[in-house]
Amino acid sequence: MPSIFTRIINREIPGHIVAEDEHNIAFLDINPLNEGHTLVVPKQEVDKLFDLDEDTYLKLQAFSHKVARAIETAIPCLRVGVAVIGLEVPHAHIHLIPLHGMHDIDFSRPKLKLSQEEFGSIAAAIKSGFEGA
Repeated sequence: MPSIFTRIINREIPGHIVAEDEHNIAFLDINPLNEGHTLVVPKQEVDKLFDLDEDTYLKLQAFSHKVARAIETAIPCLRVGVAVIGLEVPHAHIHLIPLHGMHDIDFSRPKLKLSQEEFGSIAAAIKSGFEGA
């Protein structure tokens, strides 16, 4: 059975996509720690990040770099934090989280509740930053 991320990649379910290339896709986390919390995912479905072949891994990292720069352009923050946890969905992914302090990357704290309009506005801003890079 395909992961929820594969279903987003295949456009079977909606996602607020902010960037995409031939090998990777980035979309907003539906349970964000902060506005702009983005997941970067290889299109190839592999459970663990370090099980990706080297070429796919390196392309994912380079793509993540571009997405993080777009987030910094779109979302006021001190920096963009990176986390790889991978326990919630069996599909390799990287969390990019706009940070204002250390507490912003604490996954045990309550998640934001955003409207579809807020998600859409945030996604459009990041997408614009990505396309303008």
